[in-house]
Amino acid sequence: MTPGARVAAAIDVLDAIVAGQPAAQALTRWARNSRFAGSKDRAAVRDHVYDVLRHWRSDAARGGGFSGRARMIGRMRGLGVDPAGLFHGEGHAPAPLSKDEQQAGEAPIERGVAWDLPDWLLPLFEESLGTEAESTAQALTERAPVTLRVNLAKTNVADAQARLVEDGIMTVANPRASTALTLTEGARRLRNSASYTEGFVEIQDASSQSAVLKFGSSGRALDLCAGGGGKALAMAALGWSVTASDIDAARMKDLPHRAARGGHDISIHAQEDLANLPKFDLVFVDAPCSGAGTWRRTPDAKWALTPDRLDALVATQREVLTNAATLVAPGGTLVYATCSVLKLENDAQTQWLISQTSSFVLQEQRHWSVNAWGDGFYAAHLTREV
Repeated sequence: MTPGARVAAAIDVLDAIVAGQPAAQALTRWARNSRFAGSKDRAAVRDHVYDVLRHWRSDAARGGGFSGRARMIGRMRGLGVDPAGLFHGEGHAPAPLSKDEQQAGEAPIERGVAWDLPDWLLPLFEESLGTEAESTAQALTERAPVTLRVNLAKTNVADAQARLVEDGIMTVANPRASTALTLTEGARRLRNSASYTEGFVEIQDASSQSAVLKFGSSGRALDLCAGGGGKALAMAALGWSVTASDIDAARMKDLPHRAARGGHDISIHAQEDLANLPKFDLVFVDAPCSGAGTWRRTPDAKWALTPDRLDALVATQREVLTNAATLVAPGGTLVYATCSVLKLENDAQTQWLISQTSSFVLQEQRHWSVNAWGDGFYAAHLTREV
């Protein structure tokens, strides 16, 4: 596919998203109907689509409209590229710009547009982040890094980095976590590399790696909202005896394979069985949340979030915390975490739990910001009194 044809394909996908299709579904349908597209073509179209989703409002302003075509024109302008160079109608490229399209494209002025946030989220960002609200919103419009966790149960950082070089994958040490390596070259080779398939490295953001490293390395641990199990694997690699559970067991379907690949023995239990198990030294709650710290990776989630949905998530977080508190052994630790940057999902929830029970004492809490090294993340450590 020519560069112009890739842009035209991205416009078709974006129009499907504008019409209501989830981004991943729209991309999958396009790929299935476009067997002529090679892997590099599919990757390029995906990059175009997600770049526009990250700049959904500002690209519409720069492109002078809300269609996929207008937003793609806006993305070109946002990159400092003259759209006429790709919108020329040749080789399956989009049709040339109309006179109106040529004249459209003033720089975004309204704050919600310039920050690429829904207007209703602006006050929440400012309340949560203060002077860092704007920089965080802008950081969420950039592409996220691809970061690996070195599996210390199998190797060390230096050896893992050398193995990756043999696979044609270049990395740099990530300052957020001692186990973290951020890819600089060869990301598309990772899934088929020996380093990955043999369990020497796993994909995991550096912020969550940093949070897990604070847990220590001994005792019985429960990952209560395990999902795909990335943090359960990280805890096991540190020496914890890990039990994983999730309200939706289907989310953990790949965990046994991932654990075997990494050389870990992780016990998986249904939520209803947890009360019958001995209390845990560590209960980790990576709670369902807005994902506001990870919107670089799932930008469509930013636009799908509503005030009602956020209220429902806050209520769910409190239910999960209430349940988690009953599973912590005396003297044990409850860790509450989210991949959000919003105060009402983070600090406010920690304080809510403390207000509900005198059994837990806050030992520390930490916020990780969104930047070139990692996602936004929050974690609070609470100790249950003996």
